[in-house]
Amino acid sequence: MQPHPDPTPVALACAIVTVSDSRTLETDTSGQLIRSLLATAGHQVSHYEILPDEPERIRQAIAQLSSQPIDILLFNGGTGIAPRDTTYDAITSLLEKTLPGFGELFRMLSFAEVGSRAMASRAVAGTIGRQVLFSMPGSSKAVKLAMEQLVLPEMVHLVKQLSS
Repeated sequence: MQPHPDPTPVALACAIVTVSDSRTLETDTSGQLIRSLLATAGHQVSHYEILPDEPERIRQAIAQLSSQPIDILLFNGGTGIAPRDTTYDAITSLLEKTLPGFGELFRMLSFAEVGSRAMASRAVAGTIGRQVLFSMPGSSKAVKLAMEQLVLPEMVHLVKQLSS
């Protein structure tokens, strides 16, 4: 099931932030996949970076990005429950409005692919000012699922909702 199409195409300004202690620009397949999917859909990547999974660095990045003309913040990585997975905690403390359906739907769709291990994902989305933030796991398979089935079909609609 696809949402009602937007009558006119809208190109959004997007930021990609990969949260990882080990990835580099050369090995960040998930960040590059997000970049490719956004370009194919006609959106612009205004910012791309890789950060270590450190809550203060994540919060600083969000503060910096929130002052820029960016519509969508796309985080990947650090959403599990391992001791170094702190992305969820750093992000949720800053969200003004949460979109619980994103995490719920992501886990439901993931369950079909990975079974009960989907419950360990802390994928989350919400708003910060007039920006929509999505935080998804760092695996390329999870990124593909989130982007193709949830983020890309709804991001223009969500940004328009914040503007009305």
